[in-house]
Amino acid sequence: RKNKTLRSVLRTKTTMKLLQENMRTHAALNNTMLADDVKVEDILEEVCSMEAWKDKRASKLDLDDFLDLLVEFNKRGIHFS
Repeated sequence: RKNKTLRSVLRTKTTMKLLQENMRTHAALNNTMLADDVKVEDILEEVCSMEAWKDKRASKLDLDDFLDLLVEFNKRGIHFS
């Protein structure tokens, strides 16, 4: 198991594709339109560059850390399914 940073785990192509699809699905279910300039990459960079998540290792996070991370993504419109 690799000791990758949180940013590097989230920036994989499959994860980015999944998050983009989840974002579209959530918007469609809530009858909202996504802005054309909203990109998952930018949102991930914004969250991962926060002081709380900068240089954190995904394997070292506990449950409370993951829940806090989930809240940060939910505030920005990214929802996990």
